[in-house]
Amino acid sequence: PISAMFRNQYDTDVTTWSPTGKLHQVEYAVEAVKQGSAAIGCVSKTHAVLATRMKAQSELSDHQRKIFRIDDHVAVAIAGLVADGRVLSKFMRNECMSHKFKYESEMPVSRLVHKVADKSQKCTQYASR
Repeated sequence: PISAMFRNQYDTDVTTWSPTGKLHQVEYAVEAVKQGSAAIGCVSKTHAVLATRMKAQSELSDHQRKIFRIDDHVAVAIAGLVADGRVLSKFMRNECMSHKFKYESEMPVSRLVHKVADKSQKCTQYASR
C-alpha cells in the first residue's frame, strides 16, 4: 500500500504529515494505548482511590506496578505503556522535589499538571530542525 511506501520518511516527527494525510507518530501512540490496560480514579472530599488492572504481557512475564507515588499529596496510575509512565512519573517526582526545595511547600497539583502538559507538547510547539 501507499502508506507503507512513505512510512519511513514521514514517521520521525509528530508535526510531519505523510502524503496520505496521516501523522504516523499519532497512530503509534494510539496503538501504544491499546496495548496498555485500564486505570481509574475516584475522589471524595477526604480520600482518593486509584485502581489499575494488572495484566501480564505474556505467561512468562510478571505483573508490572502501575501506581506510583509522586509526592506526599500526589500519586499517578498508568493506563498506557509502563515505561512511558515511569518516565513521566520520574519527571513529576523531580518537579515536586525541586518545588519543595525552592518554596518549602508542596507543589500545587494544577501547576504539576501544567508542567507535564508543557513537557508532553514541547515537540509540537517548537521546530526541531
